[in-house]
Amino acid sequence: MKLKTYVLSTLCFLVLLSSCKKDDDDPIVQIPERDRAEQQVIDLDSLQNYLKTHYYNRATFAESGNHSISEIIIKELPKDDSGNYLDMPDPDNNQMLSVAVDIDNPKTIKYRDVDYQYYVLQINEGGGENPHFSDDIRISYSGFLPNGTVFDGSVSPVNFGMVRDGSPNNFGTIQGWQTVIPQFKTAESFVENADGTVSYDNYGLGVMFLPSGLGYFSSPGGSIPAYSNLVFKFELYQYEIMDHDGDGIPSYLEDLAGDGNLENDDTDGDGWPNYLDPDDDGDRILTINEMTRQTYTVDTNNGDQEPVLAEGEFENSRAEKAGIITIKTLKIVDANGDGVADHLQDSVKTDYSATN
Repeated sequence: MKLKTYVLSTLCFLVLLSSCKKDDDDPIVQIPERDRAEQQVIDLDSLQNYLKTHYYNRATFAESGNHSISEIIIKELPKDDSGNYLDMPDPDNNQMLSVAVDIDNPKTIKYRDVDYQYYVLQINEGGGENPHFSDDIRISYSGFLPNGTVFDGSVSPVNFGMVRDGSPNNFGTIQGWQTVIPQFKTAESFVENADGTVSYDNYGLGVMFLPSGLGYFSSPGGSIPAYSNLVFKFELYQYEIMDHDGDGIPSYLEDLAGDGNLENDDTDGDGWPNYLDPDDDGDRILTINEMTRQTYTVDTNNGDQEPVLAEGEFENSRAEKAGIITIKTLKIVDANGDGVADHLQDSVKTDYSATN
């Protein structure tokens, strides 16, 4: 059974504050901020040195199955009495991280005008679907520093909103999570057990190696010093496509600049980015009312297939009774054909809510 979400909405904001989240109850310590581009050069050198001196138990994952983060063992190369690194033990069963992640070909992302380089070890891609950078996710994880200090984690599944939702104490996850998690897929299926737990099959499993600029950069917290590179092991189970402002448009599609940053898309300049603004163009007609509505009825008893939605058309709700599925959608409108949607220009003020 394919899945996108599993009771995320009721649990998402009950999770204890975690280190992978940006918010922290600890007092903020002011650290002089370094140049991000210069720090990235330092961080990359440090990350690469870590990858060249550490290995993991590759053979453990040779057989298919639902492996866990607890099975991922990363160790430093042994040293001689003079402190020089020796060869990796048991090369038939272990692999250097530098080889596993292809150290000469790091992944890159432009963030805050800096080309950041990072590494990902993909142990299992997952059999479900890729979440978007703005979705809510269900995950198990362990976060630690390159020196081995574990600063946070959860063996049991927990839920995170990857971007801030506008509430006072939810600022989303660090940029590294928003960048790496969408590269993995969720579980292919799940089973609800009699004891209330859930078992997942064929979920995403991996490790991310992040420079400080995709983590906390100059902001220390708990056992994480400023300018720390971060390592996260994780199991990705499920996701929920979020519409944070309830305007009918999934939040990831309100990234008009296409740069993975929802905060710099503010059409009406009111200080609220579009994904948190129910009236994107400030024309006093809600975005949801500047889109047309459509209702589809699918009778599965007769073998009916669900409709293929048009470009710019999104499912707003669905209900099923006696094998009959009722799907209601919203569709973006460009009434004057100028290439700009009605809800993004205040000169067009058509309210479709009363007519469809």
